[in-house]
Order: sequence, then structure tokens, then C-alpha cells
Amino acid sequence: MPDEYAGVVALVVVLVLALSALTAAVILWRRTTTREHVVAERDARRAEDGRAGGMRLAVVINPSKEGAADVRAVVERVCAEAALPRPLFYETTVDDPGTGQARRALADGADVVVAAGGDGTVRAVAEALAGTGTPMGLIPAGTGNLLARNLDLPVTSVPDAVAIVLGGADRAIDVGRARVTEYAEDAEIPDDPDTAHIFLVIAGLGFDAAMVADADDQLKAKVGWVAYFVAGARHLHGRRMHATIRLDDGEAVDARLRSIMVGNCGRLPGGITLLPDAVIDDGELDVAAIDTRGGLAGWAQLFGEVVAQGLGVRNDLPGKIGRIDHTRARRAVIRVEDGEQAQVDGDPLGMAVELETWVEPGALVVRTG
Repeated sequence: MPDEYAGVVALVVVLVLALSALTAAVILWRRTTTREHVVAERDARRAEDGRAGGMRLAVVINPSKEGAADVRAVVERVCAEAALPRPLFYETTVDDPGTGQARRALADGADVVVAAGGDGTVRAVAEALAGTGTPMGLIPAGTGNLLARNLDLPVTSVPDAVAIVLGGADRAIDVGRARVTEYAEDAEIPDDPDTAHIFLVIAGLGFDAAMVADADDQLKAKVGWVAYFVAGARHLHGRRMHATIRLDDGEAVDARLRSIMVGNCGRLPGGITLLPDAVIDDGELDVAAIDTRGGLAGWAQLFGEVVAQGLGVRNDLPGKIGRIDHTRARRAVIRVEDGEQAQVDGDPLGMAVELETWVEPGALVVRTG
């Protein structure tokens, strides 16, 4: 009896093991079949709309930019010559400068999403791509083209820019965030006042933001980034602002300034390097405190300081009437009396009393040369 019982138990164990193995095999087969079915359906859909195989390129394009039609033609031609799937195009609108379009491109399965426009389009596309791992390509078509300049990408040749989009390398860069935590009493409050705005180059409070806010759009279309300097001339004799600055977990510091800028990288149009120590993927932001006294003489000295530091020359002597001081931080909170204009990558945020900025290391993948 014990032997018979043991034999029955052994048979049951064998049957259970066999059934388990069969079940596992069925599950594995179903998963494989399902996966193959999904892939087959995806490939069939791509084949129907001409996107079978190869890199799926999506271009978020600002149709108001001069040369937008040429950009579209060049992208289509280069993709056809490279035997790539037909590129997808998504036009920006006044209500949506590119974030929604970039998200639709992701949902449509794009391998690379290209921002074809100015700094506003780049910011909007980056907003959708940050944290996704999907690379962003750049076809500069704006006034400043700040990110492209800092990444040494072509800013005057669409074919060269497209060549990098198709054949370049991917690089993870930091992104900055800026939030207005308190607006001035007479400020126009946006519908989304708590938004953490992305910036890829520089956020600022004070003179630089006032210059951006006052730049004439028609003049920008005619003379490009020079329009910002024309606007800035109107603020040369403006008052210095009283700012309280807190970096990371340090103590708050009071200062009299013309402008304070928090940068992810520091190269501006016209060969100007405002933040010579800024590195776009070091996990930190560079903070520049800018001040002048003595009228035009102070501004002249400040301009000389900016030019000299771009050449690697620093002058730290005290008593200067135009100066720019640098430090680094992962987070900065700036508070000013009565409110000052704020901006991110050339887009005005309004009159802010307090601006909070921070860095998100390696959050955005960019296609570079």
C-alpha cells in the first residue's frame, strides 16, 4: 500500500509538472504571437501610409516663419533621397506653439521629433519631449536660435541642419525650469500661473527680460536679434532693482542689480558669451548677477567685461561701475521689490515679484553633430 500510494503521488507530481510546463509554453506562445501580431499590424499601418521601415521623422514647424515652405521641401527631399519613410509634419498655432503637436508626434510613433522654428518652438517641443528619451532635432528658423548656437549646430543652412537630424549623435542635456511664484500687483496673470516653464538657455529677471518684452516683432523679422538691442537702449537709464537671492540651501543675500540671469548655457547671438563657465550637461545652472552704475560709462564697462570674459579674460578688481558676477547652483529663488519683467529663452513671463528656478539634469535628448 505505501508503495502504491507513493506511485500515485509520483504520478500526480509528474502530471502537475507537465501541466505547468504546458501552461507556461502556452503563455509564452500567446505572448510571442501577440507581440508578432502587434508588430505586424504596426508595420502594415506604416506600409499603408508610406512609412514602412527606417527612421520615423516628425517635424513640428512654425508656418509663420520665413522659409517654412522651403524647410518642408528640403526635409521631404532629403528623406526621399535617403530612402526613409515620408516625414510627418505638424504645424504650430497661436494657441499651441508646439507642445501638443510634439505629443501627437510621439503618439504617432516618431523616432525623432524636430523643432523647425524659433526659440519659442524649440521650448514648446522640448516641453513635450523632456523625460521621454525621444531625441529632439533642430532646424533653426528664428531670431536668436539660442540652443542651436550653443550646440554648434548650423543656423543658416537647412540642408546641413537636416543632415545632422538624420545622421547626428544623441546627447542628453540638462533643462532648466522657472516658475513665477508671485506676480506684481498690476501684472497680467496668465491662465496657468503655477506652470513650471522650461528653458534650455537662459531665464532672467530685470533688464534682459524688459529688453525681450519690449522688442518689436516686426523689427525682429527685419533685422533679427539686433531688435533686442534696440529695445534695450530704452532701458539703459532705468532704475537698479533691489533683489534678494537664495541659492540652494544657502542664506538669502541682498543685492542692487540691473539684471539676474540663470543659465543652462551662455552663448548669445552676435558672438556674445554671457556665461563662459556654463556647461549644458553638468547638472547645474550658472547664475550671473549684472550691475552697472554711472550711466553710459557703467554700461560701457559692463560690455567690455562681457567681451573680455568671452575671450577668457576675467577682471575681479573691486570698485568697477559695470560688473558681472558668476556662481553656480541647482536651484535659485529671486525676489525683487515691486516686480520686474521675467523671461525664459526670450519668451516673456510677465511682471514677477518672485521667480524660482531649478535644473533637471539630463532630462532632454538632443540630436547633435
